[in-house]
Amino acid sequence: MVKRQDTSTLDLFRDFVPPEVVLGFQDAPAGGELASRISRAIARALKDCGQSREEIATLMSERLGAPVTVTMLDAYASEAKVGHQITVERFVALVHATGQKQLMGFLGSEFDLSVVPSKFEPVIQLALLNHHEEQVSSYKRLLQAKIRGAK
Repeated sequence: MVKRQDTSTLDLFRDFVPPEVVLGFQDAPAGGELASRISRAIARALKDCGQSREEIATLMSERLGAPVTVTMLDAYASEAKVGHQITVERFVALVHATGQKQLMGFLGSEFDLSVVPSKFEPVIQLALLNHHEEQVSSYKRLLQAKIRGAK
């Protein structure tokens, strides 16, 4: 029996790409010291954002109200520059300047957490409630069985 290809029906899922729910790098920097992983994540964000380091330094400086230079960015992105780690304030400014929210997911992954856009919070809360209801129902069935067995 030969199976024929249906050419008259549109394939609605041919070009479908599911939206990213969890923020983070697909191939997150792994291995080595934490400082090295942070430097690699910063280097990746700087490379992927499509802006020059001069533009990023300017945006960060404006946000912080303090100077950030390209040399500083280079140091933050370098594993070899020991003692030039980025501060939390500058990290937040870097995320804003580059738009690379994957950096937030990188931080979460250090704690076995996922960072998701806030628009998905209700979906997660609903799933947690459904899970809780299942646990309560299961416990109620167990108690009812014990009551029936005691009679």
